[in-house]
This record gives sequence, structure tokens and C-alpha cells, in this order.
Amino acid sequence: MESGLLTLIGATTENPSFEVNSALLSRARVYVLKSLTQEELITVMRQALSDVERGLGKRDIHVDDDVLNALAHASAGDARRALGLLETACDFATQEAGREVLHKEVLADVIGHQASAFDKQGDAYYDLLSAIHKSIRSSRPNAALLYMARFMQGGGDPLDVVRRLTAIASEDVGNADPRALPLVIAAWDAYLRLGDYEGQRAIAHAAIHLAVAPKSNRIDRAWSEAKQYVRQQPQVEVPTYLRNAPTKLMEQLGHGEGYRYAHNEPDGYPAGSAHDCWPEELPKATFFKPSTFGQEKRFGEIMAWRESRDQGNRSGALRRLIVSSHSSRITSVPSGISKSNML
Repeated sequence: MESGLLTLIGATTENPSFEVNSALLSRARVYVLKSLTQEELITVMRQALSDVERGLGKRDIHVDDDVLNALAHASAGDARRALGLLETACDFATQEAGREVLHKEVLADVIGHQASAFDKQGDAYYDLLSAIHKSIRSSRPNAALLYMARFMQGGGDPLDVVRRLTAIASEDVGNADPRALPLVIAAWDAYLRLGDYEGQRAIAHAAIHLAVAPKSNRIDRAWSEAKQYVRQQPQVEVPTYLRNAPTKLMEQLGHGEGYRYAHNEPDGYPAGSAHDCWPEELPKATFFKPSTFGQEKRFGEIMAWRESRDQGNRSGALRRLIVSSHSSRITSVPSGISKSNML
């Protein structure tokens, strides 16, 4: 191919990025064949109806435009499917005034349940899953439901959708709405308990919640940063006061010595840099940086209060606590009771 001695011409329904050798792909031009439009499908079917040698021209069947439009719509851009449906539909044509006529009323039995335009190994399958994910991330519940319906009615496994929703709950919603993840898990369980027909509503329930919920990717970013930090700092020694001490010898070695039990602290928080649980030999890092959206904003306020306590500032206590409830009430914290003890 490189010298020009060989010219390779090929066609595939697979994604050449995955299925064609990269050396060949780098020396080839790839042309993507798009699905046919409604008008193009109608043209193909009209040619089949008029072609005497290879089509249905010998039968001289009269087919209304409404019939061709319905067949084209059911074919989803696939000319082979359109021709197959046309041929099957013509078997139901009736004799009227000396010629065959195809009426739209017979199409319901011919078309039936529209076959999927994708298979589980094809690009369209994962394109739909990607569209569901990105629609939810973009807070577009209607678009998410559209792609979910297309996916499931096309034969896609609803469990593939609910697995993707589980990832979205942590990746794109996170602590902005901590209810999201258990809601998706509950929808997964409901689907398994109810079966496919009723269970799909539970999946739609979860998808709508995720799409409408406030968004935050701070969990994903924090986890990625933590893993990257550990790759750069492979030696992570656990501070002695955090170590387990199940034996007398380990106690003698100082394991657990100096550990402050948080529930015995006045504010439920062992304040101070000496008890930050971070390895002494490693530079400090902040992985989780809460956003200002939803419940995560409250997390940021709590973390800021605790940071002020670490710096010895006891006057930095928050005077209000946002109560997570369906009514989203704001309740004052009585004097002398810390925010941490109310969490």
C-alpha cells in the first residue's frame, strides 16, 4: 500500500478505529457512510417498485406516498431494511380494479416492533449510552429520557443504563446531592424485583433525579488527584497513633498511642495539626475541594469551620446548620451546641 503496488478497497459495519490494523488505517482514507434520509429511502423503494428485472416492477403495484413514508420511517435510515419491509408489505397487497394496491392499514402487522438499528457490539449502542450520560450531566432530563427510550426499545439491556446511572451518581452529582447514589441503587433493586416492564419506570425515576439534581465532579477529581499523589509518593507510612494495636507488643511499640477518640472531644472533632491523620514525612495536599452547589456547599462550610478549629480559632463556629430534608429548612444551632455534634 505504501508503495502504491496494492490498492485496498473495503467496507465494514464495524468501527475501523478498533477493527482495522493501525498500520493499514494510517495509510488509508476512511469515508463514513451516513444513514439515508427519509427522502432517499423513498427514492430507493420507488426504484424497487419500478424495476422490472430486479425489483417488483412486473407486479405493477400501486403504493401511496403515505405507505412509503411509513416504511421509510420504520427503516431508520437502513435501505436494506426498507426494501425488506416493502417486499413483505407487498405480499399483503389486494386486488382492486385489475391491479394490486398496497394500503397503509396492513403496515402495522408488517412493521411490528421496530428492530434495533444497533447491536451490542456496535458504535450506536455505546453512542446512545454516551448520549444518556451527557444529557444527564447537562441537566437535560427530557433528552436523557429520549435516548433511554430509544436504547431500551431498540433492544438495549436496561441494566447497562442503570450501571451507567450508578457511575453518574458519583461522577457527576456526587455530594451535591448525596441521595443520588442510594436512589440509583434502589432503582436497580426495584428493576430486579419488578421485572422489565414496571422496572423501567424505576430507572427513569432515577435518571430524572440525576438530571435535575445539582452537579459536582469534585469526588471524581479528588479521587484522581489522590491516586496521582500516591503514584508520585509511593511510600505512605501510617502515623503511629493511627496504627492498630491488637497485641501487647504493638502497644509497647507505641501503636495507637496519642490517638484522640473524636466522640470524646468537646466538639466531636479532634482539632489541631498534631492530629490531622496525615503522614508527617509527606507534603500536605488537599484532594477534596467542595463546590458551592447543593449539599456540597454545606460540606465546604463544615470543612472551613474545622480548619478554623485546627488553627485554634474557637470563635469560628458556624451558627447555622442547613438541615437536609424534603423541606430544606434552616435551623439555628442553640448556643453551646456545636455543628459537628448535630451531624
